[in-house]
Amino acid sequence: MGLFTKPHVHKHLNKMECLKGKTVIYLIWLVPFSLVPICLSIFGAMLYMLPPILSIVFPLVSFRAKSHLRFLHLMSPYLHFIIFQLVSLVVLLLSMFLRTRGLNWMLGHLSVCLLATEGIRKDTSLQGENSFFEELYHGEGEESEGGEEAGGILTDPVETISSPSPEAEAPNIQAPVSMAENDVEDTIVPPTIASTPDPQLPGTEDHSFEVCPPTRTSSNESNVGQYVLPNRITRGQSAKRYEPTITAKSKYPVANYMSTRRLSKSYESFVNQISAVSVPNKVQDALGDPKWRKAMEEEMEALQKSNTWQLVPPPQGKKAVGCRWVFSVKHNADGSVNRYKARLVAKGFTQTYGIDYDETFAPVAKMNTIRVLLSFAASLNWPLRQFDVKNAFLHGELTEEVYMSLPPGYVAASPGDFVCKLKKSLYGLKQSPRAWFGRFSQFMRKVGYKQSNSDHTLFLKHQQGKVTALIIYVDDMVITGNNTVEMDRLQRQLASEFEMKDLGELKYFLGIEVARGREGIYLCQRKYVLDLLTKTGLLDCRPIDTPIEQNHCLAEYPDQVPTDRACYQRLVGRLIYLAHTRPDIAYAVSVVSQFMHNPSESHMDAVMRILKYLKSAPGRGVLFSKHNNILEVCGFTNADWAGNITNRRSTSGYFTFVGGNLVTWKSKKQKVVARSSAEAEYRGMAHGVCELLWLRNLLRDLGFKLESTMPLYCDNKAAIDISQNPVQHDRTKHVEVDRHFIKEKLDAKIISFPFVPTEEQLADILTKGVSRKAFYDSLSKLGMVDVYAPT
Repeated sequence: MGLFTKPHVHKHLNKMECLKGKTVIYLIWLVPFSLVPICLSIFGAMLYMLPPILSIVFPLVSFRAKSHLRFLHLMSPYLHFIIFQLVSLVVLLLSMFLRTRGLNWMLGHLSVCLLATEGIRKDTSLQGENSFFEELYHGEGEESEGGEEAGGILTDPVETISSPSPEAEAPNIQAPVSMAENDVEDTIVPPTIASTPDPQLPGTEDHSFEVCPPTRTSSNESNVGQYVLPNRITRGQSAKRYEPTITAKSKYPVANYMSTRRLSKSYESFVNQISAVSVPNKVQDALGDPKWRKAMEEEMEALQKSNTWQLVPPPQGKKAVGCRWVFSVKHNADGSVNRYKARLVAKGFTQTYGIDYDETFAPVAKMNTIRVLLSFAASLNWPLRQFDVKNAFLHGELTEEVYMSLPPGYVAASPGDFVCKLKKSLYGLKQSPRAWFGRFSQFMRKVGYKQSNSDHTLFLKHQQGKVTALIIYVDDMVITGNNTVEMDRLQRQLASEFEMKDLGELKYFLGIEVARGREGIYLCQRKYVLDLLTKTGLLDCRPIDTPIEQNHCLAEYPDQVPTDRACYQRLVGRLIYLAHTRPDIAYAVSVVSQFMHNPSESHMDAVMRILKYLKSAPGRGVLFSKHNNILEVCGFTNADWAGNITNRRSTSGYFTFVGGNLVTWKSKKQKVVARSSAEAEYRGMAHGVCELLWLRNLLRDLGFKLESTMPLYCDNKAAIDISQNPVQHDRTKHVEVDRHFIKEKLDAKIISFPFVPTEEQLADILTKGVSRKAFYDSLSKLGMVDVYAPT
């Protein structure tokens, strides 16, 4: 179809018919408003003629009529004044109506009618030239497509990787060069490579920072690119947008919900520093910035120095895994940038078990363990130091035969097709964490440290009644304890074995901001929340008080409207990580994570509600205060019987405290259907007992022995009676294993089950949506504060 065709003429005619009908309706309303002041004006003019008419009629009437006419003669000035005021009022209202709505509406639509008529005239006159425009239009499209195909990758900076020569097996890697340099030195990049687009160029398969596109539907192909009026049922409802709206004005700026006036000057500077640095999303952006370009060069130099790969032709029957660049920023203790970090990551999800990997298990530090260590550090004034291992995974040897494609933005210097045969483990490979952690744990045992049985990433050393603890998460590690001499010695030993960076006092760890003051240690993910709100376009949204509706009906329905599953999964995944410092959203995230396989619009609305709730307090977090009794361990457990609409399973949750500080929490749907509320509560009690036992073992590894029982508060008397009833009967035989497990710990006086009223049950917010008052009462008792609150 050409550029000017008959459907455009029909569009103008339809617009004129629509305007004709609106104009008729408008005139029907305008005529009564116009007749009212005209009638009143005629009546007022008649009052002017009333005195002379009365003087003529007065002698001709009877005495009784004369008294009435005399009264009318006396009242005529007042009646005239009243009529005049009414006419003025009606004229004023009519003029306001015409100015605000009527006149503008009529003039606007009259101009549209004229434009539509002009469009019809032009379309009719150009019908004969339609073939010329159509030919020109297609010719330009072919030219642009041809130029794009010919140029393609020519506008992207590339780097040369030399192929192996008989003299040297190590790859020869040079700095990235721009196309201006390529034009001068044609020998660096062969034409055969430059003319073929690299399938691994930046942004092709990187979805980690991708913002979900808005969903648009069209009835047919002719409406593509045209605005379609929404149905009447959507009037007054805001459009569903999952991306930033740049042109929109903010009614609820985020500055109204955040303030740094309560922070110290040094920490305020740190917060501003980490918020000022942005991370590029694509390789093109990184190559255009000298800082990130230098970081990429340093990474390639480190890979070359460690002899990570060898360039070889693609082997027969082997598939090369892809790779991508990941960028991050390392900060010092004062918030200044320590270094810009560019990491080459292999796409390990394309590996095949038994071919290019076998064993993959590697322990990862539990956030629960990190919170327990921070609680002890706050109560006992332990120092907290942070270290970073440069290119940690390159220290692990690779035994499998793995091939990887060339890094994005780099091409081989010699003609031909080449891939990288990996000799050492690389970030992203499934076996890399296992290889690196195996070597690291071997070194820690060599210097006298022991792994904790409660968390294998926790290494402990006891000397003369003092303890030193090191916990590692991939290549980031935190050292704490009350033996500063041993901490300094360990730092020197690690630096001699691995290439390390001392980041000073713990301030920013795994996206978590750590602030230390007189009141204790404060954890939050303020920057993470703001970045998430920015990417979803909700930074200026209207905040909501609670993360999930009370008595919600989220479930899977046969007639539900589907939504973008990839977008939904990315958002929920980020919320799951955010729940490490936000127990207030634990239940809401647990609910929305149940629909990852088949999300609907209602489920996406629930996710958007959580994000809007986060807008109300982006800086809210957990405070670890100083307490005297650091060995006081207790918990709260609760369950919501048959709360899930889909399969009527119950939801259980628990909070645990160490030394008065909240350290662990969980909200999870039970695996089986409970036949009664007592059974649901009893299964929840079993989960809480397991968590308390884990904390007991962890404290014992740290050198703290618990003497007293650990209370687990419950608000269900039936469940408490079942746990203390020594008689086995039919009512509890289907939970026999849990019953024997709990009874064994009760008899050993390890735990106890005191009763707590429902109004004081803190774990209630982990099992159901509650009211605003109950929700915020629980948050204050849990130790959640917002140091960034404006008031």
